[in-house]
Amino acid sequence: MNSTPPTPLLAGETALVTGAGGGIGRAIALRFAAQGAAVAVHCRTAVAAATDVADRIRAAGGRAVVLRADLTDEAACRRLVEETTAWSAGHLTALVNNAAVQPVQPLSGMTAYDWRTVVDTDLTSVFACTQAAAAHMRDHGGGTVTHIASVEAGHPAPGHAHYAAAKAAVVMHARAAALEYGPDGIRVNTVSPGLIDRPGLAEDWPDGVRRWLAAAPAGRLGRPEDVADACVFLASPLASWITGHDLVVDGGVTARPTW
Repeated sequence: MNSTPPTPLLAGETALVTGAGGGIGRAIALRFAAQGAAVAVHCRTAVAAATDVADRIRAAGGRAVVLRADLTDEAACRRLVEETTAWSAGHLTALVNNAAVQPVQPLSGMTAYDWRTVVDTDLTSVFACTQAAAAHMRDHGGGTVTHIASVEAGHPAPGHAHYAAAKAAVVMHARAAALEYGPDGIRVNTVSPGLIDRPGLAEDWPDGVRRWLAAAPAGRLGRPEDVADACVFLASPLASWITGHDLVVDGGVTARPTW
């Protein structure tokens, strides 16, 4: 009997995960590392949380570095990619654009500043980080880019007009980028999560959790690891002929009829 363990799906890869200090980003960084990737753990202000993620990766025998950047600044996005490539000796092969904000504000009272804050964080940063990473990947044999979008890209919730619009644009950016970067060996996809559990969510939003559970064919909320597994798949050789695709990870909620 062959007892050789299987080769990790991302062995030899280097990934940059934005917003990796907590929640979904933490799970993505840890899953990528568990599958063999060296991981650049990005944060803006959550340095302690990002350091904890990097320490956990190193304790398990992996490689990780913590990098800070304000992704609403285009130049900072480019510096972040440059710092990642320098740390990895020019071997950046995967980017996961996860960093985002999700404030709740009624559209009637929203200001242009409120709108731009969400769009710059959730969409413009995706454009800038992807452009910078793709320029590097193009010259080094290709790579993968995965954006974290949302089911709200097609099913907006009250108070989330800016967030839903930004996430819808993220999905279309991935399709456009897949078209233009494909000849360079770069695949670009999105993962669209549904409601992902976090500590205190049931207490903070009991009605929303109850309604989600009633609507979900899978009968539960999502876990950060569910999203992370989808990202690992899309960055791996298992998805080598998948690009421009939006992978919905919502327990089947969006399959339910609305009438």
